[in-house]
Amino acid sequence: MTAAAAAPNPILDELREKIAHLQGAAPRKRSVLPFGIGNIDAQLPGGGLAYGALHEVAGGGNGAIDGAAAALFVGGIAARTTGKVVWCLTRFDLFFPAFAQIGLHPDRVIFVEGDKEETVLASFEEALRYGGLGAVIAELVRLPMPVSRRLQLAAEKSGTLGLVIRRWRRQTEAAGFGSPTAAATRWRISVLPSEPLPVPGIGRARWLAELIRVRAGQGSEFIIGACDGQGRIRLSSDVADRQDQASRSIASR
Repeated sequence: MTAAAAAPNPILDELREKIAHLQGAAPRKRSVLPFGIGNIDAQLPGGGLAYGALHEVAGGGNGAIDGAAAALFVGGIAARTTGKVVWCLTRFDLFFPAFAQIGLHPDRVIFVEGDKEETVLASFEEALRYGGLGAVIAELVRLPMPVSRRLQLAAEKSGTLGLVIRRWRRQTEAAGFGSPTAAATRWRISVLPSEPLPVPGIGRARWLAELIRVRAGQGSEFIIGACDGQGRIRLSSDVADRQDQASRSIASR
């Protein structure tokens, strides 16, 4: 390091102090992002998705269809935060009008496209450490435990909400989703038949949201309606679905 690079910079030092002050106050005031659904928030420590933590989301077994639902689930979470959202990926194949419909508008999102997964990981970690963002999202195939620990520490330091979408080109790559990581929660989203509406041929999109792992909590399953225009989900209004949900347990798998 050169002497010039090592020299103190009063402006940067003052900025760091201000950021540190803001980051120190914000988590105490709002340490979680609730879904606003009692049944779901009750399963999450603190009553919502923890800020300053890493959260994993993957699609179910129906390939690209469930993968798209997982991306929309994450997009809905990001839409309910405040501030800019950084989205790191290797393939820009998102259909962004769909995200605009759930409240995540293009002017809020900064896309960082990398040529390989290592570049995406580096960008993801850097954005997590930066702080002051609504959420940071990364699309990853692999998430080894040492890497996830480093990302979790970066999120903890800045208080940022870190969201990982596990995407696979081949189904064999999905096997790694069962391996332990440092993520605070792990979700799997699958598309269900639409909820019937009074209008013939039209239904309301529904998903099966499986909370596979939650730190200091117990997993569960929820049948939910897809995100609305503000990124909010809701429990299915169908009584039979609620009864089926109550009878299922992640522990029985």
